[in-house]
Amino acid sequence: MGRTIGIDLGTTNSCVAVVEGGKAVIIPNEKGNRTTPSVVAFTKEGERLVGEQAVRQAAINSERTIRSVKRHMGTNWKKEIDGKYFTPQEISAMILRKLKADAEAYLDESVTDAVITVPAYFNDIQRQATKDAGRIAGLNVLRIINEPTSAALAYGLNNGTPQKIMVYDLGGGTFDVSIIEIGEGVIEVLATNGDNHLGGDDFDERITKRLVDVIKKEHHLDIQKDLTAYWRVKEAAELAKKELSSSENSYITLPYLTQIHGTTINFEYTLTRREFNELTRDLVERTAIPVQNALIDAGIAASELSKILLVGGSTRIPAVQEKVRELTGITPSQNINPDECVAQGAAVQGDTLSGGGALTLYGGSNILLLDVTPLSLSIETVGGVTTRLVERNTTLPVRYSKIFTTAAPYQRSVEIHVLQGERPMARDNKTIGKFKLNGIKPAPAGVPQIEVTFDIDANGILKVSAKDLDSGKEQSIIITDNERMSDEEIEQAIRDAQRYEMQDGTRRQAIDVTYEANQCLNRAEAALSKTKKELPKEERKQIKADIADLRKQVTKVKPDKMTDSDISSIRNAIIQLNISSANACRLAGIDPESK
Repeated sequence: MGRTIGIDLGTTNSCVAVVEGGKAVIIPNEKGNRTTPSVVAFTKEGERLVGEQAVRQAAINSERTIRSVKRHMGTNWKKEIDGKYFTPQEISAMILRKLKADAEAYLDESVTDAVITVPAYFNDIQRQATKDAGRIAGLNVLRIINEPTSAALAYGLNNGTPQKIMVYDLGGGTFDVSIIEIGEGVIEVLATNGDNHLGGDDFDERITKRLVDVIKKEHHLDIQKDLTAYWRVKEAAELAKKELSSSENSYITLPYLTQIHGTTINFEYTLTRREFNELTRDLVERTAIPVQNALIDAGIAASELSKILLVGGSTRIPAVQEKVRELTGITPSQNINPDECVAQGAAVQGDTLSGGGALTLYGGSNILLLDVTPLSLSIETVGGVTTRLVERNTTLPVRYSKIFTTAAPYQRSVEIHVLQGERPMARDNKTIGKFKLNGIKPAPAGVPQIEVTFDIDANGILKVSAKDLDSGKEQSIIITDNERMSDEEIEQAIRDAQRYEMQDGTRRQAIDVTYEANQCLNRAEAALSKTKKELPKEERKQIKADIADLRKQVTKVKPDKMTDSDISSIRNAIIQLNISSANACRLAGIDPESK
């Protein structure tokens, strides 16, 4: 039996881990990076690119590049590419297939089993969509596990003493907070709360909007109408956000951003941490209510917590860390890597489910994970009222039955409207399914007894059954939810994914080298600007010639048309320009890496 991998399928980046020698280790991707961008792109020739390759061509192919698909999981969103519509499950499956391939290359063996994480606040449809994505990618998903629980498992392996902790998980697109109790061999989720539409993407968007407004004011130009230029602005916004986690200022420079009537627009702007904090203050404040609600639901005060674990790259933002301290009075722990701990915990859970030995750190005892359902499960009753069957934060797995009856005389069928949410009226909650029970024996209203059973498994996925107690026979239930993929659609998606598994290596190299060339040009032009006065005439002439040569080679042929010879020629030009740029800086006595 092959090894089981743990996958953190993130909004912005994804990560994969496996247990080796009793410890969870991160699997690097083909570029040697420990996380992979959750980005998918389609070239005009129909090739599919995932991860770094997709990111590098995004500026010139923005309409066919998909980011943050996780925010669409469990919805009817679709992306049309060349007349074919792709669901969030199919796009996510492309990311999962890439992670699977990286794991197989690292382990030098086939991988089929996986544990995949989801935000704790994902509902039933979103969890099922994630499981379907794994199936399309050729994975047998052993378990869907909540991200905060997974992080707690990674932390608990090395900190098994009894304690209560809070996991504050602010990722690229979602926010979760969970109160978790760690005991000897038991990790129990006491309560969870969150916001499925709050994350790093929202912080990026605030910076992007500020930059767009500045460009409009300075140049009377709406950069959003130029998709290539707008994508560069969005990338610069994300980079600035990251820089401001460790610096008070971020110097944004976008040479050759666009042109107006033949005039080149070069954009420069200094974003301060103070300005960034003002732009995003309300986003940070939005995390407060879920924190308070989770503590109330868990029945504990913040002072009873032993640790606060920060998970997700967005928790590196200083204002976020300060907000956590303000809400709890506790300085967050730095014991775990916020980008990697979720995948590591998933790998441990996968190893446990497949009979591995990761948990020998607990003295040989098995560890029991007790998770909860994040939202209440209800049905609609007369008058559009929500009638709860399973309260939020109920420990999983759970099975619950309740008797219902008919509202009208001599009904032969009833429709059961299943909801997820906390609002008193059905219309204000999320519909996750409508179940029709046929064949009821005609009788006056209120006489038939219909037993409806909710069965939530360890993945947090709901199954519903019903039977008419008068006949004693279990009746069939038709699920009419339109947001789930049918078995036929999933099978077709699997076949499509397999067809595109072998991709053209030349095109991927072409995208990489084009990206490297543009980065090199930006560095060289910056170096030329720095050394304007100090640089001798001959060296200035040389660097200008090398810039012109590389720019000509990059622009004369598009990546999708490049041959191996073109790629080799551009690589040589990059080497030459790097040498001349470094020489220029050396002669001028300037550090080429300085801002």
